[in-house]
Amino acid sequence: MHGPEILVRTLSSSTRRDKSGNLWQYHSRSDHHSKVACWGVIFDLLSSTPLLRRHVEAGVVCFGINHEMRDFVHDRTKNLDLVLCTPSGVATGDTLASIAAGYDIALTDAERAVLDGLPTLGRAPVGSVVMALEAKACMTAHQRALPRLYDELNSSHLTVHGSSDQAIAVGFTMVNIADHYLSPDLNKKNRVTDPDWSQHKQPRDAQLAIDKIKQLPRRSKAGDVGYDALSIVVVDMPNDGSLVKLIKSPPAPQHGDIYYYDTMIARLSGIYATRFKDLA
Repeated sequence: MHGPEILVRTLSSSTRRDKSGNLWQYHSRSDHHSKVACWGVIFDLLSSTPLLRRHVEAGVVCFGINHEMRDFVHDRTKNLDLVLCTPSGVATGDTLASIAAGYDIALTDAERAVLDGLPTLGRAPVGSVVMALEAKACMTAHQRALPRLYDELNSSHLTVHGSSDQAIAVGFTMVNIADHYLSPDLNKKNRVTDPDWSQHKQPRDAQLAIDKIKQLPRRSKAGDVGYDALSIVVVDMPNDGSLVKLIKSPPAPQHGDIYYYDTMIARLSGIYATRFKDLA
């Protein structure tokens, strides 16, 4: 699977500019990291799911960005980062490959070759949602951020399944294990002259976030409540322009863990092949 490596490679470049002119790798008021994470999930899923590739080739499945889903049960709405869906109108011309450039996604030659070999997944007006992805990050002030992180993630699967019980709800989470962090909120004008570093107690802070994410409900079949698939990726990211590191040792989920990224992709591939085998 390529998604996590694509994410840390892309976030290693400072491409998000704030109002003071600073360039950041990560900014909480930008959804860049979420879009890159979701792009990687779709890239890996398309690479590993023959039925999805056939649906894409046939034009049965497209994608939408920042799609507003309405919970029919409670009449509430939420914008989802990226959805796979049936089209309800003419394609926009955007494709999975073209938005990679717009998101400044950094691919290796090998990854580019894989992308070039995939059928063209296009963007179109959203019809019926097949899969909805939500990506969130916990980068600093871990303990204080947990209630909001949980609430935002929890509301996503509730909205998705309140709109369509058959839709696959996917959660991607990124947790920072760096022991120091340069917050864009605290360094709007003093980043160069007098940087204000946030200090973390690691690995305790990261473990608190991971434990909270694991409290999110999960479901094994349609009709239940929770995410259909959920992953936790741990990174070391001071947000100071240095290379972002993908952490593979504990407390990051290990091979075989239900929160391990590769396990999530395999689960999604199996669910898609079963739940949407008759999609036409």
